[in-house]
Amino acid sequence: MVQDIEFAKPDGVSLTLDAFVPEGQGPGPFPTIILVHGGGFDKGDKTTYIKPLFEPLSKAGFAWFTINYRLAGQRPWPACLEDVETAIRWVRAHAAEYKVDVRRIALVGESAGGHLVSYAGARSQGDTQVAAVVPFYAPHDLEIRARARQEVKEGAAKMFGVKTKPDEADFITLGKASPINAVKAGMPPYLLIHGDQDPTVPYEQSTAFQKKMKSLGNVCDLITVPGGGHGMGPWGTAAYASEMVAWLRKVMK
Repeated sequence: MVQDIEFAKPDGVSLTLDAFVPEGQGPGPFPTIILVHGGGFDKGDKTTYIKPLFEPLSKAGFAWFTINYRLAGQRPWPACLEDVETAIRWVRAHAAEYKVDVRRIALVGESAGGHLVSYAGARSQGDTQVAAVVPFYAPHDLEIRARARQEVKEGAAKMFGVKTKPDEADFITLGKASPINAVKAGMPPYLLIHGDQDPTVPYEQSTAFQKKMKSLGNVCDLITVPGGGHGMGPWGTAAYASEMVAWLRKVMK
């Protein structure tokens, strides 16, 4: 693995990624995953939270990149989304060097990173086109969550420019920043992965997103992790990783 490669420097902020290329598995090019970490929009980096996916993807023969993006407090929304799209362009531009199959690039993100990959997938076209998207326990509808709780966590409030005790204008802002409201026909296939006992991002966030995706004719599958909470770390030997790999191989043939 090659670590800490700078892929962009917006506003003087150095954004880095780590790159893994399969060895001893032929000349490539390989199906490729861009990994986007979570952390409530204000925490985490390319080696936290998302790390349980490194080994299964490596063993399955995928090339993969795990990226940093600007967090809350560095730049507000949509800078973090733009950083994900910049990473897609960078991976495409360096495809030969890292044995990337540009026709088989997927986005995988968890929690806040799941929100980002879902939104990037909805916007994907041209040099940001991806073949598949896998959001783990993603907050797809920030507005409905904030209305239910009548509060917004500090990291998200700072990222989206709303108050922790939101008013009606804040709810509208959160709705505009929600992937569920960016869904349209013709999106890449999605695989949602969510624990059914998630206390942080309700499981219904995934089922509602799936319903809207399918209503517009998009492919959107769902893996439910029975008893799973928020974060894949404690899921242990759940079958989600092997199921995800099988799904990615199927849709990125």
